[in-house]
Amino acid sequence: MLPTVSKTRSTPSTSRPNSMFPQYLRRIVKWQQMDIEYTFWQMLHLCTAPKVVYQHTKYHKQTKNQWARDDPAFVVICSLLLAVATIAYCAAYDHSTAHAVFVVISVLLFHFLLTGVFLATCCWFLTNAYLREEAPNSHVVEQRVEWLYAFDVHCNSFFPMFVMLYVIHYFVSPLLVAHGFIPELLSNLLFMVAASYYHYLNFLGYDVLPFLERTTFFLYPIGVIIVLSPILILSGFNPSRYFMNMYFSQRI
Repeated sequence: MLPTVSKTRSTPSTSRPNSMFPQYLRRIVKWQQMDIEYTFWQMLHLCTAPKVVYQHTKYHKQTKNQWARDDPAFVVICSLLLAVATIAYCAAYDHSTAHAVFVVISVLLFHFLLTGVFLATCCWFLTNAYLREEAPNSHVVEQRVEWLYAFDVHCNSFFPMFVMLYVIHYFVSPLLVAHGFIPELLSNLLFMVAASYYHYLNFLGYDVLPFLERTTFFLYPIGVIIVLSPILILSGFNPSRYFMNMYFSQRI
């Protein structure tokens, strides 16, 4: 059972995320205020050296006194890349422009934004309610996980999964959606690696916070994925065919 944390102490840090969120939303439409170069640097290193990215998160906390990014460039660029990738799938497999628009909107909303909001909210609640360390005395300022930081962690974890399941998957999709054991095996392996890497980055995002404990909890889903993957392979389930048929059933 996860340890509970006393909520009798004051929480002065909880008001800051609420005040910064409107400013964060306003900056979404202001490209000149976004650090595009740094965003692409983060995206590259999330795929190659993710610990470096979270080391810079510590620097951000020291300089701006918040864990969350105040720059929405990562969300904007990730959304644009996701839209472009989805359009590429529609160009290859779809049958109508109207349906393609529906697919792009549904992927942006459900695969990335709404799912991200839900997962970030769950992790935000879980970390603040059960994983925070007890302060040694009442004079220590209580620290809490910012909701916007939890959403940042999701976005960071999502991007490498996007590269694997949207970009790499696109180029090998003719093989993966074919019938037979080899396509089923390769498809399950690709999804297993992508999902496991997502949860590993999720773990890194919370492990970097010094006031959290037992963050290895976020690694537990990887064990579940590893156990389920052979079962899905032996049962003949092909995740590539399943998700492609969900949107392009007339062409797969």
